[in-house]
Amino acid sequence: MTPNPTQVNPQKSVIRRRLSFFLKLLLSATALFFVFRKIDAQEALQTFLQANPIYLVLAFFAFNLSKIAAGWRFKAYLKALGIHISNRYNIELLYLGMFYNLFLPGSISGDGYKVYLLKQQFDVKTKQLIGATLLDRLSGLALLLIMAGGFLLFSSFSSGISYFDTAVIILIVAVLPTFYFFTKLLFPQLTSAFGITTFWSFWVQAGQVLTAALLLISIGVEAYYLDYLTLFMVSSVVAVLPFTIGGVGARELVFLYGFQYLEIQQETAITFTLLFFLSTALSSLLGLFVSIKKTTESG
Repeated sequence: MTPNPTQVNPQKSVIRRRLSFFLKLLLSATALFFVFRKIDAQEALQTFLQANPIYLVLAFFAFNLSKIAAGWRFKAYLKALGIHISNRYNIELLYLGMFYNLFLPGSISGDGYKVYLLKQQFDVKTKQLIGATLLDRLSGLALLLIMAGGFLLFSSFSSGISYFDTAVIILIVAVLPTFYFFTKLLFPQLTSAFGITTFWSFWVQAGQVLTAALLLISIGVEAYYLDYLTLFMVSSVVAVLPFTIGGVGARELVFLYGFQYLEIQQETAITFTLLFFLSTALSSLLGLFVSIKKTTESG
C-alpha cells in the first residue's frame, strides 16, 4: 500500500510544513498582486489567450524532456550509493516528487517523499539519501548559474557595467570546481557520479531553455530572444530559493524589474512567466495519476 506521507514525520513537523506552505502562498500572492498592479493586466491576458497552441504543446514536451533528464541525474546519484532502480520506477519517483513539491508542500516535500519511499525498499542510510537529493538539486543549480552567466555576457544587460563581464566569467569558471570540492568534502561516496550528473544537468537546463524559447515563439515574440532568455535564467536562479510556491511571484518580479534594463516588453514578459508556470503545473499533475495508479495497484 502506498505510504501516507503525513505519517513520515511527527505532528509538529507537519504543522511547521503547513505554516511554511501558507507563508509561501502569501508571498506568491503578494508578489503577483504587486506585479499586476504595475502592468496592463488586460494586455497581458490578451497575449496569453492568443498564444499559439502548437508551440505551447511543443514547450510542454520540451519541459518534460528536461525533467526526465533530471530523473536520470538522480538515478546516477542513487547508483553511486549502490541503489539500482528500474527506469519506470525512476520516472514514477520523478513525477511523484514534482506533484508533492508543487501541490502538497504543506504535507511533505517531493524530495522527502522520495527519500521515504527509497528508505523503505533499500538498506541505505537516510543521511546518504538526503545527500543524494541535495546534490541532485545543487548540480542543477550549478549548471543553471553557468548558463545564466553565459547568457548575461551576451545580453544587453552587460553593456555599460564596469567589471561586469569579469565578475561573471569568474563565477562561471568557479562554479563547478567549488561544487566538486563541496561534494568531495561532505559526500565523498557520491563524488564518482560528478561527471555523469553534470552531463545530465546540462541537458536539464538546455531543455528548460528550449521550453522558454518555444513559449516566447507561442506568444509572438520576434526579437530580443537573448534578453528574454537571460532574464529567464536569472529568474530560474531566484525561483530556486524556497520562498514562494513553485517560483510563482519570484519569476514575475525578476521580469518586472529586469525589463527596465533589457530590450523587452513588460506585459509579454509577465505572460511568458505565467505560461512557464502553467507548463510546470500541468507536468506536475502527472504525478497525481502515478499516485492513483500506485494506490490502485496496492489495493
